[in-house]
Amino acid sequence: MALTKRSSLIRRLQTAFPRGAPLDQRDLAGVGVSSALAHHYLKSGWLTRLGRGVFMFPNDTLRQADCLKFMARRLRGFHVGGKTALAWRGVRHNLPAQEPLWLWGDQKARLPEWFLERFRARYTTRSPFASSLPKGFGLQTLPETPDGVMVSVPERAMLELLSEVGVHQGIEEARHIIESLRALRPDVLATLLKHCPRVKVARLCVHWAEEFNLPWAVAARK
Repeated sequence: MALTKRSSLIRRLQTAFPRGAPLDQRDLAGVGVSSALAHHYLKSGWLTRLGRGVFMFPNDTLRQADCLKFMARRLRGFHVGGKTALAWRGVRHNLPAQEPLWLWGDQKARLPEWFLERFRARYTTRSPFASSLPKGFGLQTLPETPDGVMVSVPERAMLELLSEVGVHQGIEEARHIIESLRALRPDVLATLLKHCPRVKVARLCVHWAEEFNLPWAVAARK
């Protein structure tokens, strides 16, 4: 490849993708970088390998938001849920600084080592919802990052949290979190519960809603 063409591709690569974002071969192909050329860039130090088929710019610091968006492109139904989603939406109860990210998806997979080396996280496909729940219901990006990863709305995040009680979630902390959730939308919650076959989740939801006399208790009982 001519030197001028190679330099042009490198400039395109550096301007097409933000610093702090991982890249895969599909990303590179979109700007004209073949597998062979990507290998050349690796040998030349223009790219660094993170894992199989995944790269980053050398001496870069990967950003959590861009890594989550990258994972969302690779895993069907990938989203931030449970306690992390509640925290990101302003519901916090003594959330430790090193609390792992709660991540859900429809596709069985293991989070890559390069991701886990940088971010504490756990990923599960153990959803509290049946497949009859409309795809994407209760998932939205955060208002401040409209192009970001999908994050459970509070109603969905609460039920995801309850599904983890006794597994990865302590009961007392969950109880305190539910007590603070006074502004849930009854119609959204009712739809989610309609498609939630997990008896434990529904019972905890109703029990604590009634115990704390929460405004949405009626919707939880339906």
